[in-house]
Amino acid sequence: MNEIITSAISESTMDKLHILADSAKYDVACTSSGVDRKGQEGMLGNAKGCGICHSFGADGRCISLLKILMTNHCEYDCKYCINRKSNDIPRATFEPDELCQLVVEFYKRNYIEGLFLSSGVLKSPTYTMERMCEVLLMLRTKYRFNGYIHVKTIPGAGDDLLAVAGYLADRMSVNMELPTVESLKKLAPNKSFETILNPMSKIQSTISEHRLAIGKSSRMERAKGNRLLENSIFNQSRLEKKPDYYAGEEGLFIESNSIGEGIKLPTVSPRLILPGKEAVLSKADKLNRAFAPAGQSTQMIIGASDENDFNLIQTTQQLYQTYDLKRVFYSAYIPINEDSGLPSLDTPLPLLREHRLYQADFLMRYYGFRANELLSEEMPNFHTEIDPKCEWAIRHLEQFPVEVEKASYEILLRIPGIGPKSAMRIVNSRRYGHLSFESLKKMGVVLKRAHFFITCGGKQMYKTPIEQKYIFKQITSFEYKDNWKISHSNENYRQMNLFDDFGLSV
Repeated sequence: MNEIITSAISESTMDKLHILADSAKYDVACTSSGVDRKGQEGMLGNAKGCGICHSFGADGRCISLLKILMTNHCEYDCKYCINRKSNDIPRATFEPDELCQLVVEFYKRNYIEGLFLSSGVLKSPTYTMERMCEVLLMLRTKYRFNGYIHVKTIPGAGDDLLAVAGYLADRMSVNMELPTVESLKKLAPNKSFETILNPMSKIQSTISEHRLAIGKSSRMERAKGNRLLENSIFNQSRLEKKPDYYAGEEGLFIESNSIGEGIKLPTVSPRLILPGKEAVLSKADKLNRAFAPAGQSTQMIIGASDENDFNLIQTTQQLYQTYDLKRVFYSAYIPINEDSGLPSLDTPLPLLREHRLYQADFLMRYYGFRANELLSEEMPNFHTEIDPKCEWAIRHLEQFPVEVEKASYEILLRIPGIGPKSAMRIVNSRRYGHLSFESLKKMGVVLKRAHFFITCGGKQMYKTPIEQKYIFKQITSFEYKDNWKISHSNENYRQMNLFDDFGLSV
């Protein structure tokens, strides 16, 4: 396989690929694309919203993206980053056309279905973002690449470059990295909340305008508990008010429902112009594309600083509500740099903590939970032995057991072992007859969790005492195996490598 690649790609490009694919492996991108786009005549590739596979995130999850940096040269000195300016590591930079050829050659060989492009800061944010936009423009026009592209924007780059990237990419992301001002100053002194939130706000407002222009709601579907007010500024066709946000030591807080001044752009892009490089497209080549149709995301590092879980999910909730993010990713900090401001190199990876935060994130996005329901200042961290939904239910036993034949959809979602699909099946099925525990099982209800908290026809599945210690002991006993696997994966944990693990070694 390597001989086939090197016949089409030069040795110098392969050397750069070794360095820059390895440097990009700490970026989290384990997600489905969120975009369905059929193949088009004269163009290469398509995109499937159901998910992307065959590339690999930090924990081995499959995604078929070529995850790579434009360059690992960086003017910044973020303490947690392997590519920081003060580190003595091999450096490389792709030329735009060189990277485009690499993407196309990998796609033709069915190694990838799309591109995840990030970069260190070379010279300046504007210069770096300009080169990244040049890659995207060449892929879409010169190489006619129609596949999925996720681009990490560089905070501090100009609005015109954000606009170009948004029309060319499917998803954009601006990494927050750390949830408080104090941590950002301590670990990433070259970054600020202003430079991170400003492009995030402008991307969101432009996505909202495009959704309205094609007849959709301005916001993505969310659980009711984490939507803003129905009459908020999100339902206006123009978003002009600047956000009243501030970032304190406890996290990010937004004082209003507004989200920032939008980039005033047409709903389609008849011509894309890079600063100093005009890309004049013929009629056949004009791009008629939505702006970042798969939305935007961000990433926060877990364990590099002292924030508790309550700080993290409060910030996450504010980001969802205010910037309508598609996802917030959590990345367990891997000790790679020796620094007095960081955990020691022998610190165990907080993988189980990362897992609990992802579970809480789903509860806020799809189950209607709010951050202050899951945690509080008095209880600021999730229990490692039990998932957040079960933990919440055990703390609120006064609300249980719930009768499934009468409970509303929203109440059913709060029961451990019942998800959105099974809750909807329960609501629909009980209109036509009585339910039983056997029928609940067929609907997808996980009875080994749910039976502690429900009755069906006025009866419990087993005679179960509604008592905290008893239920906690029972649930942790059958979660012990999975928790042990996650917490002990530190022993063999390492970042996967495109070359060493998947047969592409030179």
